[in-house]
Amino acid sequence: MTKTGNIVILTGAGISAESGLSTFRDENGLWAQHRIEEVATPEAFARNPARVHRFYNARRKQALHAMPNAAHHALTELQQKWPYDLLLVTQNVDDLHEKSGSRAVHMHGALMRALCAACAHRWDSPADLSVEDTCPACGAHTARPDIVWFGEMPYHMQDILSALQNCDLFAAIGTSGQVYPAAGFVQEALSAGAATVELNLKDSDMSYAFQDQITGPASETVPQWVGRLLSQA
Repeated sequence: MTKTGNIVILTGAGISAESGLSTFRDENGLWAQHRIEEVATPEAFARNPARVHRFYNARRKQALHAMPNAAHHALTELQQKWPYDLLLVTQNVDDLHEKSGSRAVHMHGALMRALCAACAHRWDSPADLSVEDTCPACGAHTARPDIVWFGEMPYHMQDILSALQNCDLFAAIGTSGQVYPAAGFVQEALSAGAATVELNLKDSDMSYAFQDQITGPASETVPQWVGRLLSQA
């Protein structure tokens, strides 16, 4: 299936969907209900911060009650038992990886964290964040969700690219292949000579770039894939 060695795993909204969290791209997903320009850009926050806060407060409350599924737990087992380097990167802003015991790099930020738009201080977000909240560091009324919005640079890119350039296997789980730079990770891994596999409910926009595809619900395919990896480690 693949040579053993360093692994980079990218997860997207598809892995959290089976835990009841809405995806963005599906017919009834978040972007079918909200325009990106109204809730997910710095300009949207500048125009109407209260509306942006309402959107993310609702998502935060939903995520607080969500529980990890078998796919999250399988990745936790892999991270704990894999004898080589393994970097788990997620596009998701929920904390389901952490709830299952994983250590994940959140390239698009985290719902459970707040960010000061004035001084860039970060802190644990209350369940409801509002325009009345002040930054605990500078006192400004500029608290916003610690989310990477469209037009902003994803977090931890240097560490992610370094891991991709030194990995032996890259796996993408539940991603749409539509959002860059994450959609380009498979090509970075291929350039480094890594094996590549996509685990998804259906083909993504980047399926053509992967050497291997495994199709089906993440809660079924990921535990099986992890079991095969660990059996050859």
